[in-house]
Amino acid sequence: MSSSAHQPPTRSASDDGTRNGWAAGGLAFGGALMIVYGVLAVLQGITAVAKDDVYARLGDYTFGFDLTSWGWIHLIVGIIVVVTGAGLLSGATWARAVGAVVVGLSIIANFMWLPYQPFWSIVMILTGFFVMWAVLAYRPGRDRW
Repeated sequence: MSSSAHQPPTRSASDDGTRNGWAAGGLAFGGALMIVYGVLAVLQGITAVAKDDVYARLGDYTFGFDLTSWGWIHLIVGIIVVVTGAGLLSGATWARAVGAVVVGLSIIANFMWLPYQPFWSIVMILTGFFVMWAVLAYRPGRDRW
């Protein structure tokens, strides 16, 4: 009997789980980003609901909500994003599925918010794509994809 029969199989350098490590780190970073984004979206929503004159008024825009409606949308989505981000950081399984849906909704909301705050919307859309990748790419309990 050889002693190699009781040793675990060796792994090649490409099997070392670095991709899942990146996704796991991205998931934690994404959870933190979701909390920060959610808090900022709540503040953005409160500002839009409280005072319509904070943001520039636009002419006819395809997505014809008034600023108060946009404020409520950002407020509600922001609260859900904060709760989901906290769930991601705590390792809750439900938070990955809910996170993917909520981040998708926030990407759409920020796309429609582009005329009001173009720079912030683009930053949040790009951040949303990163968080979406992290949520969908992470495979718990697997060494590799």
